[in-house]
Amino acid sequence: MDLLLTEFLGKPMWMWLLFVTVVIALLVFDLGVLNKDDHEIGIAESLKLSAMYITLGLAFSGFIYWSMGGEATAQYLTAFIVEKTLAMDNIFVIALIFSFFAIPREYQHRVLFWGILGVILLRGIMIGLGATIVENYHWVLYLFALFLIFTGIKMLFASDDHTDMADNKALKWLRRRIRVTDELHGHAFTVKLPDPKTGKLVRWATPLLLALIVIEVADLVFAVDSVPAVFTITTDPYLVYTSNIFAILGLRALYFALAAILHRFAYLKYALSILLIFIGSKIFIADLMGWEKFPPAWSLGITFVILTIGVVVSLVKTRGQAPEPLPFGENRS
Repeated sequence: MDLLLTEFLGKPMWMWLLFVTVVIALLVFDLGVLNKDDHEIGIAESLKLSAMYITLGLAFSGFIYWSMGGEATAQYLTAFIVEKTLAMDNIFVIALIFSFFAIPREYQHRVLFWGILGVILLRGIMIGLGATIVENYHWVLYLFALFLIFTGIKMLFASDDHTDMADNKALKWLRRRIRVTDELHGHAFTVKLPDPKTGKLVRWATPLLLALIVIEVADLVFAVDSVPAVFTITTDPYLVYTSNIFAILGLRALYFALAAILHRFAYLKYALSILLIFIGSKIFIADLMGWEKFPPAWSLGITFVILTIGVVVSLVKTRGQAPEPLPFGENRS
């Protein structure tokens, strides 16, 4: 019992164990029940899964309210919404990766499922380090804020040109160092095949494993934006981590519904840019106004308004437009 009450990163151990238990149960239910057989996930199934994960993420705010109060709840919801929206960029990159490696839709969920396990671990490490740094060097928050403002301004004027996966440095590095098959072998990440030089059976990676690794690297890059963004909303590691993971858990399900209609959110990029600038500027506004912190309820409301305007403008401006083909019209492995 004493162990459950022991504090870890500012919260009793039982709160962390409760969250981890919920996440593990969701992952087991997802892979062991909903997707125990390889199959192509359609838009209807994707939307149902997304609705389930979003509902659970929002429902967790009830536990936050019960255990931590209203201010923490507003911070959690703001962080959850921001992380969920920033994940939109991940979806397009994931679509590029799957197209480049010619991953059939029936195997894409398997890659994304195992990818989320890496994300949970990597985000935990980044948030743990970030929390320690912020606790000991509070001025780092100002660096995070300036970085977000810079990123938001850069996004406003960034080109919409697609990235060529063939130029990806991580991919080139991997191909130079590991044996990769030219084709898929079912849903296997690795297979044993003869070495062309010796004839001995050796372990080969399949394109499925390369896609998984590149997706993990891409998430690590996106985390450089999203983790500082959440830390400027709240410095509580529990709120930062739980909002991050709940937002990302539903990303896999949401991918299958949104990958086909991403063109309808063409103007959301500008809303995201403004949102990052707003989040980064909050700490400076609070200092100028003499506030201890920017009011969490205001932050949640302004975030909702910015994103709502971005979605509405996107849907209106892109009405009737056909989706653009991915940069790789012909799949390559």
